Amino acid sequence: MDRDAQFRFINRKSKRFIQQRKPLISVDCKKKENLGLLKNEGKVYRPRKDPVLVKGHDFPDKKLGKIVPYGNYDIANNIGMINLGVERETAQFACESIRRWIKKYGLQQYGKFEEIMITADNGGGNGSRNRLWKVELQKISDEFGIKIHVCHFPPGTSKWNKIEHRLFSRITQNWKGKPLENYDIAKNLIKSTTTETGLTVYCEVDKGTYPKSIKVSDEELDNVNLYKNHFHGDWNYIISPHTK
Repeated sequence: MDRDAQFRFINRKSKRFIQQRKPLISVDCKKKENLGLLKNEGKVYRPRKDPVLVKGHDFPDKKLGKIVPYGNYDIANNIGMINLGVERETAQFACESIRRWIKKYGLQQYGKFEEIMITADNGGGNGSRNRLWKVELQKISDEFGIKIHVCHFPPGTSKWNKIEHRLFSRITQNWKGKPLENYDIAKNLIKSTTTETGLTVYCEVDKGTYPKSIKVSDEELDNVNLYKNHFHGDWNYIISPHTK
């Protein structure tokens, strides 16, 4: 019952943000991919007897590394932005991806805004129980002076998040059968993703380092200016900037 009620809650709030022309983004981290001449599921047309030869295994290549695609999808405008990390998915990386979206796209598209709504799944770097996620969102709230409305999808329902089927599935379809040999190839394949409905995708490589297992003290968490909604405050909350 709570799951269906949460879907309705997200739907109502999303419609309100779109009607008021306030930014609404769906965020998540796509599956990590190893770089190199490795098999990528799917088929593409090639000249007869001229296949792309790939390795018979998919072991990680330490020199080439991997990609960690974190996405921000603007639901109202059908525009995606992928921050292509090189290490791991962490709350710091997730929030840096949102920060970059605000700087490089959000402020240009919406001008100076006071509120933003984020829909996310319930695990990983942007999980509802991730203390660092909330601390890092507070930094963004203070930096830009904006209220951040966060709504998490219930556990086990991440595929309902718009970014999954409107952006990530399209990227997968676009690069199927094409080896992700290096960062530039992966980046260009992501940027070239489009649909008949006019999807536009931006992408950049983020070579920043994001340590894992950062501990957040109770004091740091208490400093987050967080308001929990009366309905499932663990899934629905607002982080407001600190008054100066």
